[in-house]
Amino acid sequence: MPGPMEGVKVVEMGVWVAGPAAGGILSDWGADVIKIEPPGLGDPGRSFASLLGGDLDMNPIFEMDNRNKRSVILDLGKPEAREVALELIDEADVFITNIRLAALERLGLDPEAMAKRNPRLIYGAITGYGMAGPDRDRAAYDIAAFWARSGIANALTGPDMPSPPFQRGGMGDHGAGLALAAAVSAALYSREKSGRGQIVSTSLLRQGIYTMSFDLSVNLRFGVEIQAADRKVMGNPAMNCYQDRDGRWFWIVGLDPDRHWPPLARAVGHPEWIEDERFATTPARAQNAGELIAMIDEIFATKTRDEWAEVFAGEPDFWWAPVQNYGEVLADPQVHASGAIVEVPDGEATTLLPATPADFAGTPWTARSMAPGHGEHTEAVLRERGRSDEQISALRKKGAIV
Repeated sequence: MPGPMEGVKVVEMGVWVAGPAAGGILSDWGADVIKIEPPGLGDPGRSFASLLGGDLDMNPIFEMDNRNKRSVILDLGKPEAREVALELIDEADVFITNIRLAALERLGLDPEAMAKRNPRLIYGAITGYGMAGPDRDRAAYDIAAFWARSGIANALTGPDMPSPPFQRGGMGDHGAGLALAAAVSAALYSREKSGRGQIVSTSLLRQGIYTMSFDLSVNLRFGVEIQAADRKVMGNPAMNCYQDRDGRWFWIVGLDPDRHWPPLARAVGHPEWIEDERFATTPARAQNAGELIAMIDEIFATKTRDEWAEVFAGEPDFWWAPVQNYGEVLADPQVHASGAIVEVPDGEATTLLPATPADFAGTPWTARSMAPGHGEHTEAVLRERGRSDEQISALRKKGAIV
């Protein structure tokens, strides 16, 4: 089955990651997504292959967010190409973009113009900083709007760190794409009842603020900042990371200190610590955290992580997880059992890629195709809309298509 979005027509003008991620999620869920790209290099996300080094004919970063789609080349600087784009959007249920608003306005593809033209259209926009305000047209990647400006980088910068940490690629983009896919789904449901489309939007900044809502809600209520954690003096030693004999990290996740302290004390071979006045209560453990964590560190350094896993298994109320590198993640049987890796048809074989993070028991989705070549489906899409070979040739001569 192709998924719950079967029959939904989407036109995407997405660049880099955030917009293509939203379209990619909907395409995974079964939507027919037509990706409008400019001539030349197309979506600049196609250049990600060069970042990996060498002359590669594979581009896994681009492939991740653009599988299942169809690519059409239109030079929107030409009126004939804009006419084709408007025709495609007129026939669509959803239009998705993360192009800056000012550029969309110059093309006549801004939200207000499209809403007037097609009242049933769901117009989904991802911006850097929002649809209003002084920075509505400011350029942004997720490391700027999501990571830096929202407070995430600052919150993760410890007092002894030489600089704020760098995020990994696409962290904010993929979250924003998921948020927009959810908003589009809700708007489609609303249209079923009202018959009317609407403009839905999110921003990299909003995604960052929501990501940090644990901290920011405290700041809004009490006016205080939650400081960056220092594992050597964590007030709750049962909610901390530790290293094994080989320097491999693992995380103990005993969030409820009264419940999870006794299993930890038993696991490290010191059940007497449960009643020790230094550690018997949550306030006492917090007061003596430096001493207690240092002792736990020494004990954990005596065995490998696999050996500790066997010990932890003897404590039913002991919660923990290994800090895995990518090789360990991809070898983890639970990762595969959870459906986190998907096989994508690739010629006569298949290619493995991360799955988008939602499943549907009644309408399961399957990956249908790899990311399209630049403009691979231009002629096919035009013919579906009644263009003859002569008309397609005329568009090509005018430079509207390639």
